[in-house]
Amino acid sequence: MRLISRAVLLLLVLAAMAAGVAAQDKVELFAGYSYLRPSMTYVQTPGCEVIIPCPPSFLVTNHPNLNGYEFSATYKLIPWLGVTGDFSGHYGTVTGTSSGHVQTYLFGPEVSLPSKVSPFVHALFGAAHESIGAGTTGGAVPSTVLASSGNAFATAIGGGIDLRVAPFLSVRPIQVDYLMTRFNSTMQNQPRVSAGVVLRF
Repeated sequence: MRLISRAVLLLLVLAAMAAGVAAQDKVELFAGYSYLRPSMTYVQTPGCEVIIPCPPSFLVTNHPNLNGYEFSATYKLIPWLGVTGDFSGHYGTVTGTSSGHVQTYLFGPEVSLPSKVSPFVHALFGAAHESIGAGTTGGAVPSTVLASSGNAFATAIGGGIDLRVAPFLSVRPIQVDYLMTRFNSTMQNQPRVSAGVVLRF
């Protein structure tokens, strides 16, 4: 009799676990604001009409504050492991009248704790596109910034936390990534911070 009771109890536990897994959301869609402070290198030409003889052009590295968006979609293979596709775009002023943007296209695994308060971590890999527009710097002797663009390998390692406010909706108050790119054959390390909402299906 005790053996039968244990067997019935085990079956009930397994059924509950199976129902819980079946009830788990399979798809998570995130959309929100994103901030990036990249390391951008460009060619700058001094104002030759002021400085004679004209000095040669030189490379300048700047760290502008760029604002933009981030979208991601995660498909849950099992309740705590998913595959994420992440896309972001950041825009702003590089220096003077020169504007620029950085876009990323990343994919990789994400591990999360499925609960009302759900922390997660991910490692994403893919590509980045960087563009710097032509312009001039400020100051008494303005210089010319030459337009440039390029593509590079990119990696984002980081995580965040989701707060469930409804069965299908969560708020992501913060996500912090360590974004690494490789433009101009050198490594750039920059922080990316995002926040927004998550829809679950």
